[in-house]
Amino acid sequence: MPAHQLHPEKWVDQYADYLFNFAIARVSDTEIAKDLVQETFFAGLKSANNYKGDAAERTWLIAILKRKIIDHYRKINSKKGKAEVRINYSSNSDVEGDWLQEQVADPFAKSGDKSLENEELSLALQECIAKLPKKQALVFKMKTIQGMATEDICNELKINPSNLWVLVHRARTALMTCLNQNWF
Repeated sequence: MPAHQLHPEKWVDQYADYLFNFAIARVSDTEIAKDLVQETFFAGLKSANNYKGDAAERTWLIAILKRKIIDHYRKINSKKGKAEVRINYSSNSDVEGDWLQEQVADPFAKSGDKSLENEELSLALQECIAKLPKKQALVFKMKTIQGMATEDICNELKINPSNLWVLVHRARTALMTCLNQNWF
């Protein structure tokens, strides 16, 4: 057997427990650890042609898993996960909130000035969304405004989660630039 040959048919039996224990020690969440191991096996299959045999199969899989764990924390730290579109919108740095829910027009607001300001922001936001490329605007609306699940959006648009997050990030960046120029 050549040193550079992989045996993916044996991965689950030989490495799943080891990879899971490695992941759970770093993410402390059983479901996330399982997902990361599954993503590791999938990535290993996708990049099997790149395996040169310089490291043992398990070591190679651990290297992939480490990158998956890093990506997981990057996603959390960049607030791309469950905390959607959170920015500082006040000069008071202690005040941070849900930008869309707290700033878009509230028809029941009691303050006339606040209501007018919220309506202006809502209009400015709609204009900025209209300037986005179609796919970015669609993904932004589906994920951030409609609150659709990542998996549902990916299935509907036939894109992968990484592609989705790139589109959402670009949309957010463009929207902030547009709002800074046209509203703030």
